[in-house]
Amino acid sequence: MLWVGGLFTLFVVAVVVAFAFRSRLLNYTVQRVISKVENKYPVDFNIGGAEFVDWNSVVLSNISMVPHDHKPLFRTDSVHAAVSVGSIFRGRIVFQRIDVANAYVTAFKDGDVNNFSFLFKKEDDTPVDTTKKRNYGALLNRLIETAFDNVPDQVDFKNLNVSYLSTNRSIDLTMPYLTMDDGTIDTEVSVKVDSLVNNMRVTGTIDPRDYMISASLYGFDERGIVVPYVKEKFDGTVAFDTVHVSLSEKDFSRDILTVKGSAMVNGLVVNHEKLADEDIHVKESALDYVISIGPNLYVIDSLTEVRVNKAKANIYAAYRNDETKIYDLKVKTKSVPGNDFFSSLPTGLFENLEGIQAEGNLKYKMSFHLNMDSVDQVRFNSDLDASDDFRIVSYGKRNLEKIKGSFVHTAYEYGKPVRTFTVGPSNAFYTPINEVSPYLRNAILTAEDAYFYRHDGFHEEAFRQAIAKNIKEGEFARGGSTISMQLVKNVFLTRQKTVTRKVEEAIIVWLIENLDLVSKNRLFEVYLNIIEWGPDVYGVKDATRFYFGKQPSELNLAEAIFLTSIIPSPKRYRSSFDSYGNLREWKSGYYRLIGGHMLRRGLISQAEYDNLYPNVQLYGRARDLIVTAPDAAPEEDTTEFELKTIDLFDYDF
Repeated sequence: MLWVGGLFTLFVVAVVVAFAFRSRLLNYTVQRVISKVENKYPVDFNIGGAEFVDWNSVVLSNISMVPHDHKPLFRTDSVHAAVSVGSIFRGRIVFQRIDVANAYVTAFKDGDVNNFSFLFKKEDDTPVDTTKKRNYGALLNRLIETAFDNVPDQVDFKNLNVSYLSTNRSIDLTMPYLTMDDGTIDTEVSVKVDSLVNNMRVTGTIDPRDYMISASLYGFDERGIVVPYVKEKFDGTVAFDTVHVSLSEKDFSRDILTVKGSAMVNGLVVNHEKLADEDIHVKESALDYVISIGPNLYVIDSLTEVRVNKAKANIYAAYRNDETKIYDLKVKTKSVPGNDFFSSLPTGLFENLEGIQAEGNLKYKMSFHLNMDSVDQVRFNSDLDASDDFRIVSYGKRNLEKIKGSFVHTAYEYGKPVRTFTVGPSNAFYTPINEVSPYLRNAILTAEDAYFYRHDGFHEEAFRQAIAKNIKEGEFARGGSTISMQLVKNVFLTRQKTVTRKVEEAIIVWLIENLDLVSKNRLFEVYLNIIEWGPDVYGVKDATRFYFGKQPSELNLAEAIFLTSIIPSPKRYRSSFDSYGNLREWKSGYYRLIGGHMLRRGLISQAEYDNLYPNVQLYGRARDLIVTAPDAAPEEDTTEFELKTIDLFDYDF
């Protein structure tokens, strides 16, 4: 047993020696840290003093980092820290507890001159391999692990100040205190961005060993927390009362990072003219996410659930960028009570749907797939299903059945009302559908919505083709709207072109068509009596009188096809004619197209098609506005015009 005693004696001696030389080891380590920082960055890094106050606690005083030829970037009076003694013997300092008092981070930028960009420069000049795409999953995994691995067990910051000043921006952050003890985080923060001030509290928990963190942020002021820069960058506002975020699980394997967690925002207020005409309010919104990021891969897993108030949906989204770009999106909800669905719609977003009371259940699913190498094969399916007992008990702000009878309609131009009239028998210009020429009814259906009497308000194939065309042309070149959608847009919706207007339009169309609130004939009749056909020309009777001095029932085939041709762009009616009142030559292509489809569908005879010629005789007000040339031979048509005035669905009839 003598060797045991000798070993114990040796251990005691080692401890005594270590204790005796620990100050030298500490100073040596501090100098190594200073040298390492100054060798890596163009700065003067100073630590005024370093000493032990007990076995494993040190005090570092008068710390500063001053970039060469600039003002200090960082300084603090003192840092009290509990240090892992073993780390000192290894030549580096690992803190177990940190107390910091009066810390200041001061950054500035004046043109190309600043005192912080050196921190982000590459460590070497190794050329980047542009043939190999960066794995952002691996990069994010390293950032997460580095951040968590350097979290001390205990932190106590007092009076932490961060400021940034440039020629057009100023940011000041003041943190009176920040404590972290046994995984619990607590702090108060005041952030001033230019003239915007947010005062907030942050609480949460952290477990560095399992890469878990949960934090809640809420404002002290009644106005909540206003997100900076939104007004300046996007001319809008975003504010909220409380936000909660968490990371509950992290896994990195086979070069793919998968993270799981949640987020929740209460009292969200959004304002932007492209979204809605007024503030959008969301009382509660939440997200449980599962996200994977790897080489050329970004995936939101189908386990991801989004909740807006009481309505929930699972979302799957993926973007792959290997040899081609592939996009996938799927949305699916479980059966939700109709009342919960309508009450969950954000207020201010869908004005016509606010206050609706319903019975029964709804559920929705949508799928979208796009391969950029075969855009024409884009897939899109959207389906809103209702239970057999689903019905509207009462309407809110808008009665969606108002178009069953007479109602007052206001026409808009550029978002402003220009004309108000009654859609019904009391209006002398109102025309029942059976008094409209079959030529015109059939021409419009052929060009605008051939399956109007067979679909339930939507034509997915037309919409799919519209998506493909818009992607290929890189702009919104085609809408794929049915007659039902055009009618709802004109009767119920404002003319503001907001992102959400299309969603509201789709919901109203679904309700009207699927609940049989209004018959197909009545929908088409109202459509014919309200659409624009020229300068202050609204409705079919106004149009036939304006152009031809006729009643709607008296139109011939050529006149009907002409009126159909100008529906997509009624304000361009003059472009169809030369100064002598003759239809321009390019109109012949349109006539052949519509006439041919009408022939194949059995809507006109072969003889009618053979005798069809793009020629109409103008009378009345239209002739006075269009015919400006003297009585002479017709002028030569030199107009070049692409056939873009029709939103014809490209499918076989």
